[in-house]
Amino acid sequence: MSEKRLIDARGMLCPWPVLRLSRTAREMGGCGDVRILADDPIAPAELAKLCAERDWTIHSDPEEKSAFDVHFG
Repeated sequence: MSEKRLIDARGMLCPWPVLRLSRTAREMGGCGDVRILADDPIAPAELAKLCAERDWTIHSDPEEKSAFDVHFG
């Protein structure tokens, strides 16, 4: 089982967090788990849209407002 990767996209405006997530998924061969930190107010909607398009799952962390866990593959 692979380790969960962390993407720190805090301070980046969209579309950068989405692009970082997409690139990481490619680097991981389209299979894995990622935690992305993104504090742009539109990031949750943009990340959810990407995940829906690619049939990935995304969950926000209720304890850390800017953290999202993504599973793909």
